[in-house]
Amino acid sequence: MDKVAFVGTGRMGANMARRLKDQGVPVTAVYDVNKEVAAELARELGCAAPPLLGEITAAADVIITVVSDDEAMETIFSEKSVDSLLRGAAGKLFINCATITPKTHVEVERRAAAAGAQSLEACMASSITQAREGTLYLMCGGTAEAYERAQPLLGILASSTRYIGAAGKAAQVKALVNMVMNINTAGLAEGLALADALGLDLSMVREVFSQTGAASRVLQTDAEDMQNRDHGCFFSAAHAAKDSGIAIFLGHEAGLNLPLAEATKSQFDKMVFEGLGDLDKSGIAELTFKGRH
Repeated sequence: MDKVAFVGTGRMGANMARRLKDQGVPVTAVYDVNKEVAAELARELGCAAPPLLGEITAAADVIITVVSDDEAMETIFSEKSVDSLLRGAAGKLFINCATITPKTHVEVERRAAAAGAQSLEACMASSITQAREGTLYLMCGGTAEAYERAQPLLGILASSTRYIGAAGKAAQVKALVNMVMNINTAGLAEGLALADALGLDLSMVREVFSQTGAASRVLQTDAEDMQNRDHGCFFSAAHAAKDSGIAIFLGHEAGLNLPLAEATKSQFDKMVFEGLGDLDKSGIAELTFKGRH
């Protein structure tokens, strides 16, 4: 079986690494800009935590990246730095799971190919629990050959995968998924806030919502947390703002006006400005309920 290394050992990356280790996959190395976090995970998994990206590439056949944004991807796949995942990358497969702009996925694929490697975007539409349990939903983009090569690992990490098409296409779909999810989250927060202001029982309102046109996936995942002010982070407000921005940019490129997406992004931007960016996206309710933040 291919040896696997991880770059980015936050909540998602760490739990994906744990899942592979549990299933007998040889996880050989982990890397994070936070060296202490990487070292702690390495001790848990019994693998290395080398300080250099090039050593990560050397330690594995497949490198899974789960980083925060376009800038981080540009850095780890630098063509100019002496320390880059591209050093000695011939024959390797990079599986890139971050939510970033489509154009960056396309550029990473170009750089990987120039180094003799393959690149596959595997955009995740799930959260921490699914990463740990191997029940992610993955939208994949890249060459069909890279997708086929990745299948054994993807089958362990995900309960469902969907091949979307060429590099960048899966990232486009992921941007749409998060745009709609974020709009639904903001709408739900306003609905529950109004119900609360009217003196309605929120548990009753949630049940009614679930049986009517107000039902949504977000109702299942976020409504109780909004009611109870439990905003432990599964998907942060800061990431919601970033991802809505990606979709809005794509909309502008396509000549579209997306007023709901823009209004939603402004709410998540406000959370970041108010120092609430590390809360779960359900924390948007703190901006709508009377008497809260």
